[in-house]
Amino acid sequence: MKVLFATTNPAKVKRYREELKNRNIELLTIKDLDFDLKVEENGKDALENASIKAKAYYDKTHITTIATDNNLFIEELPKEKQPGVYVRRVNGKRLTDEEMIEYYTKLVQENGGKLTARWVYGMVIYNEKGKKEYTWSKDHFYFVDKPCDKRNPGYPLDSISIIPEFNKYMLDLTEEEKRKLDNSKKDEGVINFLINNI
Repeated sequence: MKVLFATTNPAKVKRYREELKNRNIELLTIKDLDFDLKVEENGKDALENASIKAKAYYDKTHITTIATDNNLFIEELPKEKQPGVYVRRVNGKRLTDEEMIEYYTKLVQENGGKLTARWVYGMVIYNEKGKKEYTWSKDHFYFVDKPCDKRNPGYPLDSISIIPEFNKYMLDLTEEEKRKLDNSKKDEGVINFLINNI
């Protein structure tokens, strides 16, 4: 079965492609198609933005479509300064990965050298049966003002994220340490959501 993942983010595709392939689901991406829609992501949260993207691509292709989005919340910032749905879009500009690292490290420097962060994710599947939604969060980390040398294309803020349980950059965690964080169970929940609703 073929399913469209409405994203241009290589890290998001990589995260789920192999797991879905093992279940006979082929993950197509926007790059696999001969067109790209301009979708205005003007939702108030991650689920609304994911829903907007999934519906737009499903309406155009009639292929079961998955879309995700994420909101960033920083504990030390007041409500009006929260990135929320505008993690990558700052002052009307869509930032590249390196520009994001530069922007957020400067934000950390301006606020004492360390910021406690939390991601809230939304995923939506659109198909002939309608819409299904799923949400989860990740909140075991903080941002620092000195990036590590490694990069995760599509997830640039991993380069400034420290996991307090190990006092290491997210990108320096071993597979065993990642399992200890229990992220695998969260990914398993996402995979189960996908399998049960595609």
